[in-house]
Amino acid sequence: MKKAIIPALVIAGFFLFSCKNPEYIQHEGFTQGTIYQIKYEIPMKGVSYEKEINQLLQDFNASLSIYQPTSLISRINQNDTTAVVDNYFRMVFNKAAEVTKASDGVFDITVAPLVNFWGFGFTSDQPEVNREKIDSLLQFVGMDKVRIVGDKVVKDHPGVMLDANAIAKGYSVDVVANFLRSKGCQNFLVNIGGEIVAQGVNNSKHVWWVGIEQPIDNARYGEAGIGQVRLNNRAMATSGNNRRFFEIDGVKYAHTINVKTGYPVTHNLLSASIVADDCITADAWATVCLASGLEKSKQLLMQHPELEALLIYSDREGNFNVYSTEGMGAIIY
Repeated sequence: MKKAIIPALVIAGFFLFSCKNPEYIQHEGFTQGTIYQIKYEIPMKGVSYEKEINQLLQDFNASLSIYQPTSLISRINQNDTTAVVDNYFRMVFNKAAEVTKASDGVFDITVAPLVNFWGFGFTSDQPEVNREKIDSLLQFVGMDKVRIVGDKVVKDHPGVMLDANAIAKGYSVDVVANFLRSKGCQNFLVNIGGEIVAQGVNNSKHVWWVGIEQPIDNARYGEAGIGQVRLNNRAMATSGNNRRFFEIDGVKYAHTINVKTGYPVTHNLLSASIVADDCITADAWATVCLASGLEKSKQLLMQHPELEALLIYSDREGNFNVYSTEGMGAIIY
């Protein structure tokens, strides 16, 4: 149930550093397999938090990166009995369990065995599609098969493995945003691979606005925008299947896995952008929608009025269509 990296295009003053407003500072770098861009108004002249932010992101990866063999989550997947849960892992695990319950099991971070089988996890070989093999892996999938007891993760079977990519990146945005708040920063934008938290105003004294891309297969980042969202003290995350997929015998296999069947999802929903109060929530629910499909997503969103959504789907002729919640319609143009 991994998700595509679809960075929102941060425009209207994000990339421009104005010499008339030297109190804003910008950092860029690479983390979690994607780029990050952070801009904030410094609370006092000469202050920079670049070193502290880099350390935060390194510590976060040391907890939740499935691509680091020595990370906490990797050690848990390797059944290392000495692995002790930290605050990052505990927060992500508990939030994942909450979203699993609220989504009727659509969201599930125990999907790792299936994600790896399909070549979208910490293994990358394209599989030979095999129903028997998939069925054998499904026995290890389910949040009811794993729990935190004290400071340890307890599994019902050593074959249970975790992949938090569909929620961890969003939480890392919250971690950086909360750090900036703790330093007295009132105006900032944190963008990690398209998962975003924006607070206050930019250096032009306007509310931050970000773009959403059309989900065109293999399109370059920033190539085709579909609209801009005014993000005022909220978070936004986007999930799509247009960047990570492969084809076997003419059949397209996308990276979002249906945990009920074990196969990649097959429906006409192409991308989902969710606006929420924090990015861990937006990130998880963007994946829920992409895994659920259009009609199921509409039903779930009606049950969660605290979320705003923009869903892009294709019709029978292959044309793009858009569904948005009422609140999203008020902030996008």
